[in-house]
Amino acid sequence: MLPSQTISLTIPRNWVDLYETIWKPDYFPKWIGALSETTLEQDGTYWKIVGAESAKKIRFTDHNPYGVMDRYVDTGFGKETVVPMRVVGNAEGSEVLITIFRQPFTSEEKFAEEIATVQQDLQKLHTLLTT
Repeated sequence: MLPSQTISLTIPRNWVDLYETIWKPDYFPKWIGALSETTLEQDGTYWKIVGAESAKKIRFTDHNPYGVMDRYVDTGFGKETVVPMRVVGNAEGSEVLITIFRQPFTSEEKFAEEIATVQQDLQKLHTLLTT
């Protein structure tokens, strides 16, 4: 098993409305820093990251009624890294949850950086949706 950490953020918006706003792959570059200088182009079941330093592909969970927004990053080495994401109801608002898995050979420092990056990304998402 891989060590993991789940980061969550409360957004004062109905979870179904929130999910319907953010589930499409082309919305991710608006709030994920690593994708902000890129575009995504669909290539079969994957989306190619165009403009990134390294050529990567991402596969997204299909639209669903459960708020599941997992993404699978093709590392280019025949393996996918999963990034689970959920939008769940919290009374009249929502929680957005992202789980980060510490990959083999990733240092504690690098893992802490990844967690901090996800926290920043979620703050950007919050700002986009509430201002």
